[in-house]
Amino acid sequence: MKPFVLLATRAEDLPADEEYGLFLRYAGLEPDQLIRVRLESEPMPRLDLDALSGIFVGGGPFNASDPLEKKSPVQQRVEAEFAQLLDEVVARDFPFLGACYGIGTLGSHQGAVIDRRHPEPISVVPVTVTDAGAADPLLADMPATFDAFVGHKEAISQLPASATLLASSPACPVQMFRVGANVYATQFHPELDVEGITTRIHAYADHGYFASDELELTLAAVRRVAVSHPSRILRAFVDRYAR
Repeated sequence: MKPFVLLATRAEDLPADEEYGLFLRYAGLEPDQLIRVRLESEPMPRLDLDALSGIFVGGGPFNASDPLEKKSPVQQRVEAEFAQLLDEVVARDFPFLGACYGIGTLGSHQGAVIDRRHPEPISVVPVTVTDAGAADPLLADMPATFDAFVGHKEAISQLPASATLLASSPACPVQMFRVGANVYATQFHPELDVEGITTRIHAYADHGYFASDELELTLAAVRRVAVSHPSRILRAFVDRYAR
């Protein structure tokens, strides 16, 4: 099997390593089948799409909608690299699945409106599949509404005509979309379980996702219901595109 690639942007080793482990576990891949590139520490290598099965993008602290002057040199480099990669990915309709920050990269590339009108605190939210989503192979085995982990300051408020809306939540109109037949992005985290999001809550406690006195409330919010369905999307992606 040709490997998949995980493009990651987390600078903190513990959540970065755990993110990679979660993608491995829930996608059903072995370490030699999922190449990790930590973009926060090294430039994106030239990816030969003909040698790959597909591309995953993990989450991270970058916000695509921040003004250019507030973006670090690292973020500006990463965004330029993603723009170049997505030119080829979209043109070839190559298998791509971006989670959280991945929705910002693909959304920006496609001209979506990304702003801070639809943030969601770190929590569990009900995600509802659209009619187009119900017909999509990655969501075929999902319930019409399923619970998922979220936590984001920005979101897409308007999709371009090139995109197909696949899922929404009460506070966030774009939870998942597709471009072409094989290029996907989710606002929610399909890779997370409760242990993984607990690690991130502690790791990013001072990043403005919640007030300093809301740590325990945030930890309780992600434990209020069991989350089990979103990870099926990762396995469906691998099953569909492994070659």
